[in-house]
Parts: sequence; structure tokens; C-alpha cells
Amino acid sequence: MSNMEGISKVPSHVSIIMDGNGRWAARRGRERVYGHSEGVESVRACVEAACEAGVKYLSLFAFSEENWGRPQEEVGTLMELMMEAIRNEIEKLRGQGIRFRVLGNLSRLSPKLVEAIRGAELRTMPPEGKEPVLTLVVFLSYSGKWDILEASKSLARKYASDPEAVESLSIQDFDSYLVTAGIPDPDLVIRTSGEQRLSNYLLWQCAYSELLFTDTLWPDFRKEDFFRALAEYAGRDRRYGKVK
Repeated sequence: MSNMEGISKVPSHVSIIMDGNGRWAARRGRERVYGHSEGVESVRACVEAACEAGVKYLSLFAFSEENWGRPQEEVGTLMELMMEAIRNEIEKLRGQGIRFRVLGNLSRLSPKLVEAIRGAELRTMPPEGKEPVLTLVVFLSYSGKWDILEASKSLARKYASDPEAVESLSIQDFDSYLVTAGIPDPDLVIRTSGEQRLSNYLLWQCAYSELLFTDTLWPDFRKEDFFRALAEYAGRDRRYGKVK
């Protein structure tokens, strides 16, 4: 599969659970952090492919709340990679008209990294009235259960003095309290490395997402793999629980 050959419909939002960096490195006799570093090339490839395909949102699960339990050296390297990626890539993204966002429990990040993230988000904010070519969303220190719990807490605080008003809330109202407010739910979720689970990722938002699991390890995932995933998505029939 090359470029857009055989792709009849393009998802608005593609989300990727980037998995397999450690195994990729281990097969080469290297430390896990080597796999994380090489995975950055896969991010670049998927951003290019998403732009070429006309995808409007590309989101990447980079680091979960549970990942804080990994060895301190690995966590530190991952955070350094994020800082380095922001320094090296943000002007390129800005020049391409790509908006950059980071979502998650950022209170657990270092103030220096949070400052870099906020600066990058501001730098890539499109001019008023102009749509970005692509919105690149990185989920960092994120978990689906945390997201739902925080949204529920916010609702509880808002309606504490008027509990009866809660009865009028809709699913769309709840959406607006999640960190993904304003971002459409993923049409397609890709997970690399052969694992077949969501791992506490976008649990609310993925209710009707198409799921695609590939054995390809993340550092080996390139543009042709992205286009192949889009082609498979195009062949699926999304019924949302209804009959067509």
C-alpha cells in the first residue's frame, strides 16, 4: 500500500497507542530507552501521513498515569525525549500549520516541561478564523479512569447546590468536562505491538471507535503502515448500534 491508493473514506480522528518500544530495543540487545528514541521517527512518519491523507486530528498515547511506576531512569528519559521533541519539532509543526496539544494530568510533570508544553501550544495556535491543517494531540500522564473521575468531580462541585439540575445533563454535557472537550472522539484507534487492549486509554471517548491491532512494533511503524490502517478502516461499516 502506498500513499492513498485504495482509501475511499478518511477518518477525521486517528488515535494511536504507541506500544512495543521496549521489545524492539530488546531484540537488538539495547536498553528500552533506545526504543523510545527510535519511536520518535515513527511519530514524524505518522504526522506526515496524516497530513497527506487529510486526517484532521492525530492523537498519540505517549505516557500513562500507570507508567509513573516504571524505573525512574526510563521515566526520566521519556520526559527528556518530550522536551527534546518540543525543541526540535515545534517550529516545523508551526510552519506546516499543525496545532500541538498535550492532555493529561500535567500536575505530575516538572514545571520546566509544563512551561515548554504551554509555550509550544501557544506557538502553534492558528490565527483566528484559520483551521489547522492537523491537530496533533499527545496524551501524557493520562488515564481514562482519571479523566472520567476528574470530570465527575467537576460536575459534582458545579451542581452541589442544585443536585436536581443533574437530571437534565446529556452525554454531550459530560463530554465538555473531559480533557478532550472540543476534540471529536477517535474514529480509528490503532495499537501497535500485537497487544489487544485499550490499557485505560480514552475509555469514554472510544465507545464507538474502530479498533485496529497490528503486530508491528512502534519503532517499525511507518507511513505505509498508517495508510494500510486507513484502508482497512475505509472497508469497515460503522453502525453505532443501529441496522443499516
